[in-house]
Amino acid sequence: MSTPHPALPRKRPEFRNIHALRDLPSYRLPPAGWVSILHRISGALMFVLLPFIIWMFDTSISSEYSFARFSSAFNNGLGPVPAVGIKLLALALIWAYLHHLIAGLRHVYMDVNHAVSKEFGRSSALVTLGLSLGLTAILGAKLFGLY
Repeated sequence: MSTPHPALPRKRPEFRNIHALRDLPSYRLPPAGWVSILHRISGALMFVLLPFIIWMFDTSISSEYSFARFSSAFNNGLGPVPAVGIKLLALALIWAYLHHLIAGLRHVYMDVNHAVSKEFGRSSALVTLGLSLGLTAILGAKLFGLY
């Protein structure tokens, strides 16, 4: 009668700290990771651009003269900032708002429906990226007068 072969010990996974400058450029982040990072960036961008938002709102509704000044800023520039710079700033704000809104709705949907799976995370992240970039392109084309 032969004796049973003792089970070989399994090799434990090795965890190590990453070196940011060496490892991060080659790290492949999944789409859900990109959406998560961009969600934070878009929230921070909206916070940083809050004075610009308040200025746009205030000058667009205060009076006819301030609205003309607001329109002139988008058509002719504002001081040393050319009109393209103002429009690009507004486009960045449009992207930040749309991405933050769509990614937030994605998170709420996942929380309410307990839809936490790798497949759903990937597909919903790709939809979030596609929608936010697509809507930004459409509104950007309108902002720059392409239609």
